[in-house]
Amino acid sequence: MRIAFWGTPDVAVPSLQAFIDAPDIDVVCVVTNPDRPRGRSSTPVASAVKLAALAHGIPVLQPERPGDIVSQLAALRIDACAVVAYGALLSETVLALPRHGFVNLHFSLLPRWRGAAPVQWAIRSGDSTTGITTFVLDRGMDTGPILTQHVVGLRPDDTTETVLSDLAQRGGTHLVDAVRGLVNGSITPTAQPDDGVTLAPKIGRNDVAISFAEPGHVIDQLTRSADPTPGAHAQLRGETIKIFRAVALDTPQATAPHGTIVALTDIGPVVACKDGAVALTQLQLPSKPRRDGHSVQNGLRLQLGEQFSDGLTV
Repeated sequence: MRIAFWGTPDVAVPSLQAFIDAPDIDVVCVVTNPDRPRGRSSTPVASAVKLAALAHGIPVLQPERPGDIVSQLAALRIDACAVVAYGALLSETVLALPRHGFVNLHFSLLPRWRGAAPVQWAIRSGDSTTGITTFVLDRGMDTGPILTQHVVGLRPDDTTETVLSDLAQRGGTHLVDAVRGLVNGSITPTAQPDDGVTLAPKIGRNDVAISFAEPGHVIDQLTRSADPTPGAHAQLRGETIKIFRAVALDTPQATAPHGTIVALTDIGPVVACKDGAVALTQLQLPSKPRRDGHSVQNGLRLQLGEQFSDGLTV
């Protein structure tokens, strides 16, 4: 079986490796985004998928637009394409290139959480489960017919980083099996149901501003959903503080105003919120590395009665 693999970030690498390891599959090329600057550096950096492909001697294509490589792909006589977080919409012309279409690996149980940030929204919304869906790409946003699904439970301390890492490792085998099944006819694509559709748009910094007027469990879910990036945040002493973990405490409702430091503990400052309080156990000060809440508390010499302002005021 001849396939082209489309993907860009780290989470796509385990799936690429699964195809490379499959004895009955030939990865004839990899398509990934062009090298781009990262962080504060202006030097273009290769994607994780490109580096993995080159390490195995697989040809790499990096078009500015997917339509730019139509003739190259057509000449490769591809049976199917596999996609994991490629990062661009594909036209009908591109989708029609492989004989059996494109199979996408999505990190949710479609039709729940269609879009760019399914894991973030699942954690933020307090879902107890998420999962893996393989489906045939069409022109819609994650609307194509489903091939396979696999349910994965979410733990109370899961972050976007831990869940994505887990799903990426699990997903490779499922994606290989789905592509095989589509090509040999053993799996029949099934249309997604109309009920249960939710959207998971990309999350930016302004979307993860903390409001201490929210209940503790909502703040907890928000901080875990934004870990490692972009990091939920609030204001203290006129500076933006990233808060990566805010543990909801089973305590009586604090009488202090929302955002007020009501206790200083061995795990970090305790801050009043809507239905009680949250302990801020992982924090990051501007231009500093992430630290545990107790260390930040001592380093800043926090005082009872000091108040965090909502991130919404930034």
